[in-house]
Amino acid sequence: MILYGLPTCSECKKATKALSDAGHRVTLRDVRADPLSEAEWAPLIAEFGDNIIDRKSQTYRNLSVWMRESEAEAQLLDQPALMARPILTDGSRYTLGWDDAAQAVWLG
Repeated sequence: MILYGLPTCSECKKATKALSDAGHRVTLRDVRADPLSEAEWAPLIAEFGDNIIDRKSQTYRNLSVWMRESEAEAQLLDQPALMARPILTDGSRYTLGWDDAAQAVWLG
């Protein structure tokens, strides 16, 4: 299972701990230290659309008007930390965030 996020993100930490405690092997993909390529972003953007951008973040608020009006792909390639976190996948299923719905998918 891959968790796309940041090692300092509290939601990513909660998800990693809960999944590990449930017996899942979780690999953290730090999107800031190891940015995703256009090809790697494509299925995530296809799955979540514009919801993949965390518009409440300070990073988003600091973007130029031009960049805020750009496509999600351009925003993420320029500022990977804009990604709403965490994104979890086992290769066939995807979830965004660590809410009750995501927990139900991964923890049953």
